[in-house]
Amino acid sequence: MSDSRHVPVMLQRCLDLLAPALERPGAVVVDCTLGLGGHSEALLTRFPEARLVALDRDKEALRLSGERLAPFGDRATLVHAVYDELPEVLDRLGLPRVRGVLFDLGVSSMQLDEADRGFAYAQDAPLDMRMDQSADIGAAEVLNTYPPGELVRILRAYGEEKQAKRIVAAVVRERQKEPFTRSARLVELIRDALPQAAKRTGGNPAKRTFQALRIEVNGELAVLERAIPAAVKALDVGGRIAVLSYQSLEDRLVKQVFAAGAATTAPPGLPVVPERYQPRLKLLTRGAELPTEEEIAENRRAAPARLRGAERIREDAE
Repeated sequence: MSDSRHVPVMLQRCLDLLAPALERPGAVVVDCTLGLGGHSEALLTRFPEARLVALDRDKEALRLSGERLAPFGDRATLVHAVYDELPEVLDRLGLPRVRGVLFDLGVSSMQLDEADRGFAYAQDAPLDMRMDQSADIGAAEVLNTYPPGELVRILRAYGEEKQAKRIVAAVVRERQKEPFTRSARLVELIRDALPQAAKRTGGNPAKRTFQALRIEVNGELAVLERAIPAAVKALDVGGRIAVLSYQSLEDRLVKQVFAAGAATTAPPGLPVVPERYQPRLKLLTRGAELPTEEEIAENRRAAPARLRGAERIREDAE
């Protein structure tokens, strides 16, 4: 596995956003999505007095990034965990508060590039899509066993697929003849099921369905819904969080948590806002920041990225 295929997205901007919180000696930073360790390596290099805790649900990613981060010795602690388990992980390590948190919510290059994981619709592979290979249910089981109404809901909610009913009708018809096992058959079915107009826009017509299946298999949005508030809660006052998301559902969720933290909770009309109603967060980005054209040219996977950052400015109200 060469590192050249894994260019961390918006790396410099993420480091700059987190820098004011991580420049003090002994600062702890959490990389909630370790992947192949590109962001983690850069954090440890740029902040030589910081300690890193890195989480990943994929054991193969932990093994590969462990080799990459070995030169940093005990400054790096790698943990097999899903990122909504952050509070338990920090508790176990005796770290009540941290100075920085980074999320890169994209599917890792390794998972996309390994054909047999079934994440990519561009190559034929088993329909798997599990980020944690020890998890129970893969994409084939979802396609072959879920009731039609549930499949339609998933494609609409997680893939924002307007043609969900059409695709699901075709899936249900085909799975009765033979269960789905490979991605190429699903891609072909989607192409055949969609009207011509729908095929002309937005890249590969299978993209939205594959995204929806991946989110369902890995419980991604439910996990994220728990993880972002937990990460904010784990921040010290003055601590910072940066989140890279790659699709509108994730970005919306991050935006909502940050906006709620940055708003006053005071009843309207108070002449002076008491401390307990004051905002807990300060937003560090105006809306979501996008990668530069140069970065997209260098790394096509950066194209859909959206970066948001926030700083913890107060303790929670008691």
